[in-house]
Amino acid sequence: MLLQPNDRLIDNDYSQVTTAGTCNLVTDQSQEVSEMLKILAGAIITLNKDQERLIIESLHIQATLPKLTEEISKFKLSIEESNAFLEGVKHNQDILYQDLASMQEKIDDLRYVSYDGTLVWKITNFNEKMRDAQSERQTSIYSPPFYSSPTGYKMRARLYLNGDGNARRTHMSLFFVLMRSSSDPILKFPFNYKVTYCLYDQTSAQQHIMDSFRPDIRSSSFQRPRSDMNIASGIPKFFPLEIIQQEGNPYVRDDTMFIKIMVDFGDIQKTLLPYALSLNPGLPTHVQQVMIKQETERRSQQRFGESSQIPSQ
Repeated sequence: MLLQPNDRLIDNDYSQVTTAGTCNLVTDQSQEVSEMLKILAGAIITLNKDQERLIIESLHIQATLPKLTEEISKFKLSIEESNAFLEGVKHNQDILYQDLASMQEKIDDLRYVSYDGTLVWKITNFNEKMRDAQSERQTSIYSPPFYSSPTGYKMRARLYLNGDGNARRTHMSLFFVLMRSSSDPILKFPFNYKVTYCLYDQTSAQQHIMDSFRPDIRSSSFQRPRSDMNIASGIPKFFPLEIIQQEGNPYVRDDTMFIKIMVDFGDIQKTLLPYALSLNPGLPTHVQQVMIKQETERRSQQRFGESSQIPSQ
């Protein structure tokens, strides 16, 4: 079949169009590749800069690391020194607290000091002290010291609120303690004077609890003290716990208990003890002594009068 001139013209036009399209496509792809290469080149430059920066920073870190290590060591040493200092401060603080407590105890002792052989011991916070005794945090408490005279024996009482030894958990135990004093070289030992205790009934009933004992002069408790205090000795079963622990008992009021300790240097008759201990503790000691003497004389006269009235056989 013979081609016509028009057919050849169409083929030539198509060929030209196809060639032009291909060229345009290649050009576009080249531009895209060129742009990508530019982007990659920029990224490479950025990476190179970052690498250089990281190298510089690494060198700087390597240069400063020994210094930082040294600073950390110094800081650790400073912390250790601070901790040691704080431990020292805490230790000194504990010592100061102990000294303060000791000083407070001495001040309290001076407030209640007595120089006539008697002491009215006021025991506050009774319930707390009883709980401490029951839990064995503190099994006993001491009274303030007192003296027989300004140059006499130094003494104190020791109370086991929950009992001691065989009396534990059944009775309060009350003991007498002879203490060392500067006057001991001129005093006579062994100590052999009767000691009387009185647990005050704080109601108008005045049913005081009284008990006494005479020292065993063979016991080391009553020899001249060689340490601050001799071994306590006294009355293990002074008062039943079942009574003192009763709610509303007359011996503990407002969480407070009073015990009188009296050393009998005049050998008061046993029958006179209730009278002597019933006297108002607020009266001066010399007034109480006069009243006891008067009561002694009154009873002697009464006995003499009664005996003179007895008819002779």
